[in-house]
Amino acid sequence: MNAPATPRVWVVEDEPAIAELLVDYLRHGGYEAEHFADGGTLVQRVRSDPPALILLDLMLPGRDGLDLCREIRSFSAVPIIMVTARVEEIDRLLGLETGADDYVCKPFSPREVVARVRALLRRVSLDAGDAHARPIEIDDRARRIAVRGPSGQLGALDLTDTEYRILCALMRRPGVILTRAQLLEHAGSGNEDVVDRVIDSHIKNLRRKLGAVMTEPCLHSVYGVGYRFEWPAA
Repeated sequence: MNAPATPRVWVVEDEPAIAELLVDYLRHGGYEAEHFADGGTLVQRVRSDPPALILLDLMLPGRDGLDLCREIRSFSAVPIIMVTARVEEIDRLLGLETGADDYVCKPFSPREVVARVRALLRRVSLDAGDAHARPIEIDDRARRIAVRGPSGQLGALDLTDTEYRILCALMRRPGVILTRAQLLEHAGSGNEDVVDRVIDSHIKNLRRKLGAVMTEPCLHSVYGVGYRFEWPAA
């Protein structure tokens, strides 16, 4: 039996000393670490060969970490930990609302960062272990969402690109209420005609399409706030 592949972690950091420290600790922690000094090629690399996890600095030359995180989240669920020296609450919230899974504030202990990486990858692994029982799944590479039928076979939903983005955003944070403005962030990437109330129309269409193949609803309205996704029973 082949040994499992070493998890690859990408460190996107423009400060060489910090990047070198993180890469060193990650390698000693059993990970294959690669350093990016900026986000220039990051999105393309994620599309072609995504890593197990990305440590993404907020303040980067050129495109900042939030902008990069938004674009990556439009097509991939790769785990992302934001790294920032800006500790104001709004920065933390922005990072998480954009799709980051966790954040670490500078100055930090590199041991803590490795522990955060390990904990997040463990959580993702446990989630993946249960994926076979889930009645609805995201396929990032094919950019599709499929529903498991009574026979156990997956059938792709016929979604528009905007519907795909919205449903992905909700599925990646089950139980979390996302406002229309937050969903607009995901749905509006490259779609300037998407406006706030149009989100309601897309949710209506998603419910209709999901309801045609599922008996239990998974998209729930929270009056005056937004929407949340709940995993339906297998």
